[in-house]
Amino acid sequence: MLIQGERYINPLTDFGFKKLFGTEPNKDLLIDFLNEILPNRKISDLNYSSNEHFGKTEVDRNAIFDIYCIGEKGERFIVEMQKAEQMYFKDRSVFYASFPIQEQSKKKNWDYKLEPVYSVGILDFVFEDHKKEEELIHIVELKNQKGKVFYDKLKFIYLELPKFDKDVSALETHFDKWMYVFTHLWKLDDRPKELRERVFKKLFEVAEMFVKENKSEG
Repeated sequence: MLIQGERYINPLTDFGFKKLFGTEPNKDLLIDFLNEILPNRKISDLNYSSNEHFGKTEVDRNAIFDIYCIGEKGERFIVEMQKAEQMYFKDRSVFYASFPIQEQSKKKNWDYKLEPVYSVGILDFVFEDHKKEEELIHIVELKNQKGKVFYDKLKFIYLELPKFDKDVSALETHFDKWMYVFTHLWKLDDRPKELRERVFKKLFEVAEMFVKENKSEG
């Protein structure tokens, strides 16, 4: 949904998020963002896959992701933007992650080797049990009773955008700049000088283009 007078598209709407990050011509934007939040992993290419996944039987629940893509080494990425608070969003994340795990199964001889699965949630709300914590990025993985990683191929990454409160002049890292884009893009009249990197130049151009196209079609 566009608001009259906006120059740039809002990435926190379903329309804006998918236009900016869910199309092949703009996958460099998604790659750059993912490389800022993925722990100990850098990706140079990915391919978009169908975002609709079906249960094993007709009565099983299906899943429709915002964005689903596969990295050059076979790793799977689910990227979800959630505007409104959802009581069982963590449960939904686990349920969604089960689909790219199951789709890797092979008939006949298979040694059960799986490629990593990453579930990324970009949230415009704060989890109830996180409201007293300052961290806005949460990386969750399976650990044993001693706190050691038991399985490192399944990770859940949550970004709680309302916790980001830096002004443009206080941006220090590339991660800061991405957070600023998510929380301020549609409010801006022009690209701030602090966002001079090529990836942000393209993002602003694309965000403006989609607004113009939407207005002309309307």
